Amino acid sequence: MLAELSIKDFAIIDEVSITFREGLTVLTGETGAGKSIIIDAIQLLAGGRGSAEFVRYGTKKAEIEGLFFIEDHQHKAYDKAQLFGVDIAEDGMLVLNRTISSNGKSICRVNGKLVTLAILKEFGQSLIDIHTQHETQSLMDVERHIELLDLYDRNQIIPAKDDYQDLYKEFESLKKRHKELSENEQEMAQRLDLLEFQYQELEQANLQPGEDERLTEERNRMANYEKIFKGLNDSYHALYGEQKALDWLSHALSSLESAKDYDDDIATKVEELSNHYYLVEELAHSMRNQLDTMEYNEDELNSIESRLNEINRLKKKYGESVDDIIEYASRIEDEIDQIKNKDTHVAKLDQEIKGKAEDVALEAKHLHDLRVQASKSLTDSIHEELKDLYLDKAAFGVDFQTTNGSETDPLIDGKHVKVGPKGYDIVKFMITTNPGEPLKDIHKVASGGELSRFMLALKRIFSKHQGVTSVIFDEVDTGVSGRVAQAMAEKIYGISASSSQVLCISHLPQVAAMADTHLYIRKEVEDDRTKTIVDELSDEHKTEELARMISGAEMTDTTKEHAKELLTLADNTKEQYA
Repeated sequence: MLAELSIKDFAIIDEVSITFREGLTVLTGETGAGKSIIIDAIQLLAGGRGSAEFVRYGTKKAEIEGLFFIEDHQHKAYDKAQLFGVDIAEDGMLVLNRTISSNGKSICRVNGKLVTLAILKEFGQSLIDIHTQHETQSLMDVERHIELLDLYDRNQIIPAKDDYQDLYKEFESLKKRHKELSENEQEMAQRLDLLEFQYQELEQANLQPGEDERLTEERNRMANYEKIFKGLNDSYHALYGEQKALDWLSHALSSLESAKDYDDDIATKVEELSNHYYLVEELAHSMRNQLDTMEYNEDELNSIESRLNEINRLKKKYGESVDDIIEYASRIEDEIDQIKNKDTHVAKLDQEIKGKAEDVALEAKHLHDLRVQASKSLTDSIHEELKDLYLDKAAFGVDFQTTNGSETDPLIDGKHVKVGPKGYDIVKFMITTNPGEPLKDIHKVASGGELSRFMLALKRIFSKHQGVTSVIFDEVDTGVSGRVAQAMAEKIYGISASSSQVLCISHLPQVAAMADTHLYIRKEVEDDRTKTIVDELSDEHKTEELARMISGAEMTDTTKEHAKELLTLADNTKEQYA
């Protein structure tokens, strides 16, 4: 959830910090007070397009910072953090920060780490889903419809999609190799010349596994011959030379042995010292043997240096280690064989592609069948939501289309179909509000009030599946009133109660009455500058604000009573979600 939002020098906002809580937070206030500006700031924090126009007049930069807490450690934000090298604390705290300078440039950070705007957007869209009168991040995007459908029945569809994608990657890899071998004879000839040159160079080098590590160790030993010799020699003479450490140990052992018959503890010490004496004596002999075999050979050192230089030259071209280079040589040997025996390999690939296409067709068809099944359930769920929103005459459907493929594409239901990473389905959400009229693309529906209700119905269904921590509605209730407004208020609250924190800008008293937290946005002039102020309303002030929203500028006792009735109705409704 979004726990804290700080905005500084953004549009007419000089500086404001807003604490958000779980549940439904409603923002109200007079037109122009800055409600939508706060949503604009959150959109920029989620990776939206920014410009110098957002920077408050007379300042150098605008800064927006959001503090999020992610309770679910399986949330996709953790996958993105691992992918982009961002650390998330054990408590799930994630801080997004964006600064926009007066020249329009942005600086983005996630948990203090500098990131690109694209990466900030990746995080932002995993945490926030914003729906306004004019746009939505996902539900109006036809390209996202297939993803939403898959999420709707994720337990069935996602494992099937994973199995399909594994096969699809293998299928595409085979087709790519087939194309490389079948097309452009000149390029293949040039490729063969290059590979043969590389293979000959590596074969002549006669590299041995681990050779670079072994030679580096030997080079370091020979380059530090004097230090090694002095250390061994001094240590050996300390034990066997004039200082005769071993003689003193022998004397200590003899002295203890003379008393061991009178004290069991001394007998134990004699045994321990005896063991140590023989270990030290053995170590000294080992030092002597190493000293006798040590020999400094400058020619051998030069030879090692020359060999390491050759290996390093090859590393720059073929791999980070000798083992990597040897593996690369093996791969190009296989490729040389494939090119020289192209016809044989192409024929073999033809058979492999045919077999893999059959496997892909089976998995793609299974994935399609699961989606069709899920679409029926989704359609029923949407229709139930629409009834609650007084759109019982409206209809929703999921349209499935395919693209004809070539002979190399999988054969499904008697025809070749173009497949992609998501299968062969082209999915579109379709709606109509008039009985007898055909279903149309959802983004082509014109009526603002009807579209708002359709969007809310979809959001109600998908919010629990999308995984976002905060859902934001910006005046999505425009064009509705009365019982429809009450139904929308209950749907919005239902989203906050069942799945996600919800922030909502609204002009409807029915929606404001359902708020767990009610924030009032106002503006005032100070030192000839307009600034935005955010107040959290008490219960008494909630009643007054609802009365103002009901009646307009003038409040009466009747409107206050109506406001109290709305709050009582809202409390009763909330009990259903407790």
